[in-house]
Amino acid sequence: QGELQESGPGLVKPSQTLSLTCTVSGGSITTDGYFWNWIRQAPGKGVEWIGYISSSGSTYYSPTLESRTSISRDTSKNQFTLELSSVTAEDTAVYYCTRDRRVIITPRAIYEYDYWGQGTQVTVSS
Repeated sequence: QGELQESGPGLVKPSQTLSLTCTVSGGSITTDGYFWNWIRQAPGKGVEWIGYISSSGSTYYSPTLESRTSISRDTSKNQFTLELSSVTAEDTAVYYCTRDRRVIITPRAIYEYDYWGQGTQVTVSS
């Protein structure tokens, strides 16, 4: 059984880069056949998929965020990281890392994924 834990600063200034790390336990992020995602939920809005890194290391991002998004991984630490650049107040949200064997890029709810972290609040403010 796996566990995911998000970490990173809770406050980011406008125009800076948001950086979050997901630490995975109970299974390797290189185990074949999984997609490791970042999603977010802003106040009063639905869940928004940001992107994934696959077990093979390939990445795919939401077209609306692609120009500002980078997802990478450190297999030695069993972690994957989100970087979102040029943030604005509209990037304020609870950010989650998730895992699934399916590619889910239009989630209706976080529980569509088979595992997810507890989430971390990120506020963009000066």
